[in-house]
Amino acid sequence: MDAIVTAGGIPQPNDPLYTYSNGSSKALIDVAGKPMIQWILDALSEAKEVDNVIIIGLSAKSDLTCKKPLHYISNQGRMLANIVAGVSKSIELNKKNEYVLLVSSDIPALKGDMVDWLIKTAMQTKDDLYYGVCPREVMETRFPTSKRTFTKLKDMEVCGADVNVIHVSMTTEHLDTWEELIGNRKSPLRQAAVIGWDTLFKLATRQFTLQGLVERACERIGIKGRVIIWDKAEPCMDVDKPHQLELMREDLAAQQRKAASAKKKSATVKVEKKITPIKSKVKSKSK
Repeated sequence: MDAIVTAGGIPQPNDPLYTYSNGSSKALIDVAGKPMIQWILDALSEAKEVDNVIIIGLSAKSDLTCKKPLHYISNQGRMLANIVAGVSKSIELNKKNEYVLLVSSDIPALKGDMVDWLIKTAMQTKDDLYYGVCPREVMETRFPTSKRTFTKLKDMEVCGADVNVIHVSMTTEHLDTWEELIGNRKSPLRQAAVIGWDTLFKLATRQFTLQGLVERACERIGIKGRVIIWDKAEPCMDVDKPHQLELMREDLAAQQRKAASAKKKSATVKVEKKITPIKSKVKSKSK
């Protein structure tokens, strides 16, 4: 499956991350010594289920690396137009492609095994849209200071994932509705109003269960959708505010230190194993 990475957003003066981006793309903000998007590319590099990676909004001049073939497309101006362009590129690369992976460039904690799990889980059925959510307890256990916004439902509180799977037909049907939903992606209540005022009322009064909300939304839009409930917080931990950026910097820097320490320990063990046989031979000869 091809992965489409959206990286066209440039923080404006009224954006909380403006001072960190220096007028450049949000995706290039430094996180623990790497551009934020590079962490995403590292995860996609390790994912066995990913074929090509299509980056929207940056160019080869960004000096990014990936073990999978990289393709760049310029920013089309709007989120939906960017997704449409990415899907078109994926079909150009392989006309048999039916599904694509949509990945935001601001979830740097994402890992390759998480990507593989999502794709394998989604492909167990044939739906149009697979949308991931993370229960509040999962998010706050992993990132207790994240201060994410949660949608309060009858049976749980959830936040949305920023890595999802769609059928390629989604970019040719219901485009007006998708434009409105994407434009209000940071406000669950506004999205509910797009689907219908009765949906908004039931969501605001917590009358919907998660499955009930999915069924209502799919019925109104006219698609087959399936919700993916994550037991990992990383795919839903996006960077929208300074405290979330600092949280990711600290978390990923700690992971780097841990990995470096483990590598050093492993190298020491290998050296000791090489030395031990030599000592044994010396003792044997002395006898």
